[in-house]
Amino acid sequence: MIYTVTFNPSIDYICRAEHFASGKINRTNYEKFLPGGKGINVSIVLKNLGFDSKALGFVAGFTGKEILAMLEKAGVSHSMIEVKEGLSRINVKMKSDDETEINGQGPKITKEELEQLMHQLDALTNQDILVISGSVPSFLPSNIYEQILERLKDKEILVVVDAEKDLLKNVLQYHPFLIKPNNHELSELFGLDIQSKEDCIVYAKKLQEMGARNVFVSMAGDGAVFVGEDGSSYQSKAPKGKLMNSVGAGDSSVAGFLAAYLETKDYKKAFYQGICAGSASAFSEDLAVKEDVNQLLIQLEQK
Repeated sequence: MIYTVTFNPSIDYICRAEHFASGKINRTNYEKFLPGGKGINVSIVLKNLGFDSKALGFVAGFTGKEILAMLEKAGVSHSMIEVKEGLSRINVKMKSDDETEINGQGPKITKEELEQLMHQLDALTNQDILVISGSVPSFLPSNIYEQILERLKDKEILVVVDAEKDLLKNVLQYHPFLIKPNNHELSELFGLDIQSKEDCIVYAKKLQEMGARNVFVSMAGDGAVFVGEDGSSYQSKAPKGKLMNSVGAGDSSVAGFLAAYLETKDYKKAFYQGICAGSASAFSEDLAVKEDVNQLLIQLEQK
């Protein structure tokens, strides 16, 4: 089973307004509500690609109940812990001449509630895959990623980590199966401005030297690169399409990679499906679906 962890899920309120002006009344001409959070996005895209997973994390209040209802509507199994204090956040993604985001805080999670999550993770075996992604809210320990991987280190679980800065750097010692920084996050890790695919490959290999098994570096509209534990390396341009929504594109790449890897055990096929799943989400108002991913795969194969 694939398990995804989302520490601070949200309801994403996506709206559009013409020529947004601060300090004035602005009226929307488009609205959409989606369940949000990186792990949740991975679970939804996995389901769209035909793979079941179980979403773990924390929800609270009436917004938390709506997140659970949205997951059930999407066909995603979950075992979210309902915490007592606060509300699951609402994140506003307002698209106008510029794109503006206002993200909520989320509920307060107690040590006892966090331990409930740890007990859930204790039940995982070497037949499972764990995806941990996203930032850590201020009310959780800043080293929570390390705590989880330390706790699971002897279980031979395939762990995927999609995080930035020290959250990512500090877990490399546990040899995660896959990490997925983008080129900007790669630049921050090494204090450089990494733009070319060739440089991305060089520094992805440095992350392997630091402990990562496989490294997928996304570069938005410029494509992506991959270096594998088997010595392979691949690079690709991005498929062509109109950018509609950047939210969830990176998470979709993780889901696309995992789905293809589980089907084929082929890193090259997994890499290309990862690119196409990320692009399919970017070209859509919603998250990637299988038909769109397959169409983009055909496009890449024809290049």
